[in-house]
Amino acid sequence: MAVAAFLDRDGVINVDHGYVSRWEDFEFLPGVPEALLSLGKAGYELIVISNQSGIGRGFYSEADLEELNRRIAHHLQEQWAIEMTSFYHCPHHPTDALGDYLTRCECRKPAPGMILRAAKEHSIDLAGSLLVGDKRSDIEAGKAAGVGRLFHVSTATATEMEPLSGCVVVNSLREVADKL
Repeated sequence: MAVAAFLDRDGVINVDHGYVSRWEDFEFLPGVPEALLSLGKAGYELIVISNQSGIGRGFYSEADLEELNRRIAHHLQEQWAIEMTSFYHCPHHPTDALGDYLTRCECRKPAPGMILRAAKEHSIDLAGSLLVGDKRSDIEAGKAAGVGRLFHVSTATATEMEPLSGCVVVNSLREVADKL
């Protein structure tokens, strides 16, 4: 079985400008490509797991997000020879969404649905894997799924949570890669 680095997107991979859905608005955080390269070379499948309620709120479409994910993966492959394994997202929100997107689901973090789906589809050993997130919901999803190592990126914009037990606090994805 493979191991994975489950990565939240906004606040871990890119600057969280709020509902980022276009390549023109996407900005990698410092050191992220280098960190992804290190994680990949260490044998981790690189899997993005991201709540994307902007879809459910009508701010952008699934197609917009898929195009952005394609551009991210292409850029990383072309510029850094980094192979992203997969991107997973949850378009739902339990209280603030339109139509069928207004629902309590098993994929929106803190539920572990995206992680469990990725693990099944890519034969991932969860206990040997790691998760990096900047919100309590990310860490709780990792715990619920049984991910072995949990990292909380604590930044000026991600100070909402006290560290959960069993969670290592870091300043960036680069620091996670350096610790490994």
